[in-house]
Amino acid sequence: MMSAEAMETKKISRLRSRLVVVLVASTVAMLVVLVVLSLFVPRATSSEEQNKPTKPNIIFILADDLGWNDVGFHGSNQIPTPNIDALAYSGIILNDYYATPLCTPSRSALFTGKHPIHTGMQHEVIYGFEPWGLGLEERLLPEYFKDLGYATHLVGKWHLGHFKKEYTPTFRGFDSHFGYWCGHTDYYDHNSEEALAFWGHDLKSGMMTRRDLVGNYTTTLFSDEAVRLIDAHDASEPMLLVVSHSAPHAGNPAIPLQAPDDIVDKFKVENIPDPRRQIYAAMVWLLDRSVGQIISALSRKGMLDNSIVIFSSDNGGAGANYNRNVASNWPLRGGKDTIWEGGVKVAGLIWSPLLKEANKVFNKICSIQDWLPTLLAVAGGKSVDGIDGKNIWPALNNSSRDTYDQILVQIDDLRNISAVRKGRYKFLSGTTWKGRYDVSIGSEGRKGEYDLRGIQTSEAASALKRTTRPLPNKFVIKNLRNLATVTCPPDDDRFICKPLEGEDCLFDLSQDPCEAINLARKYPHIVNHMKSLLATYNETAVQPRNQEGDPLSNPKFWRYEWTNWKDYKDPPHLKSHLVFPEKRLEA
Repeated sequence: MMSAEAMETKKISRLRSRLVVVLVASTVAMLVVLVVLSLFVPRATSSEEQNKPTKPNIIFILADDLGWNDVGFHGSNQIPTPNIDALAYSGIILNDYYATPLCTPSRSALFTGKHPIHTGMQHEVIYGFEPWGLGLEERLLPEYFKDLGYATHLVGKWHLGHFKKEYTPTFRGFDSHFGYWCGHTDYYDHNSEEALAFWGHDLKSGMMTRRDLVGNYTTTLFSDEAVRLIDAHDASEPMLLVVSHSAPHAGNPAIPLQAPDDIVDKFKVENIPDPRRQIYAAMVWLLDRSVGQIISALSRKGMLDNSIVIFSSDNGGAGANYNRNVASNWPLRGGKDTIWEGGVKVAGLIWSPLLKEANKVFNKICSIQDWLPTLLAVAGGKSVDGIDGKNIWPALNNSSRDTYDQILVQIDDLRNISAVRKGRYKFLSGTTWKGRYDVSIGSEGRKGEYDLRGIQTSEAASALKRTTRPLPNKFVIKNLRNLATVTCPPDDDRFICKPLEGEDCLFDLSQDPCEAINLARKYPHIVNHMKSLLATYNETAVQPRNQEGDPLSNPKFWRYEWTNWKDYKDPPHLKSHLVFPEKRLEA
């Protein structure tokens, strides 16, 4: 027989087993209830997760006339660009990236995905007194993105026509525009002198002229507006923000280069002896600061992790006193408004956590006209027929993929200039400005030390730390910088091409990125093939849209404001006061 003590122990054991079974059953039942409830109750998420759009935010920052050698990631120590450099090293440096030689054609290519010969925008630029613009039959990048549910904003320069309101930004797909319509303005009073006796105020909010901001520096105004738009944005929808800076384009002829004195003082140093270059450096420094402020604002808003950021110049730097400016494209030959590499190969980068590959130098041909199809594809839009640009996203994300091996650089039959790239070879015919800029333009900028610490502590780098695409370590940075730096031997006059004397020019850019050794006589069969390619392209060209200047555009008739003058009746008393505008020598 069991003792009383043993019997009591057994009873307690049975009770414990029953309790465990009851607890397990209750837990299972509770889990079942929770699972069922979860099917009907929305999942609790953080506000950031709830607000995150499925489509990426697109932030496109466009510099104006920035030189190839005016960013640190191309090897110059002269002008610190820590925020731009931080994006470059954390993303992808575009080292074989083309635009067109001038402002208006490049902007048309960006917004249409078409080469300017296919939109009639290939010849020179739009002056503020000319009644023409990018054709209304063209569908522009912001219009495609509005169809995808994007908020669309333009801050800065337009330069694609304003003689009628239908040609201005808020009638071409942008929800808002703060900036100017003409090609340049004074950085403080915001007047644009487009020709002798043709000057007027050109700072706009939509269609409204903003005289209340006279005295405020343009780059700072554009930065503040970009940050304001980001801060006010509803983060549950995607954003397309194009920040089209005026910097470092020269202002009006009387005072072409402008920056605050305290910033200019930073660059009164031994390795920048030219006072004009000191002001230019301050302009670029403020442009770089703007980039950092924009990236920081995206981070604060919780938008940076789902953003694609592109930085690009619109054409090569305006140096050697073109536009009274002092940009450097060294060691590349040529500059703005030339078809040499220094005029059309521009500083560019892309940064995004959505990139599968980063921290690399991209040495494959790409172009400003590629952004429309590329960004549309990433945003889930349909491919667009009848454009020239290509979707380069697959190649950006896979080193084994190529982009393409052929690109039309320029055809302008009115100036008898043309250039085409095929593989490693580039062919060009004709020149501009009587050959004045057919040389390497600008300062070498290799004296002094590269400020790595400045990059690591920059506003952009601080924001990137909180993403999956932070700044890499200093060893990676140094390696990327070396890979992105172009070096060339000194010119040898025996091999230099002289297009002004009627010579055809052929270069092997893989061995001669500075276009110093003319191979046209050595490889006549390649020259003939390149001429054939250009002829084929030219068969598809449309006539330039350019129109003669209209004296009725003169701002003196319109409260000294640049306006959409063709939308208004001509006041009768104007007829006796008409003066026809004369174009300046340089755009």
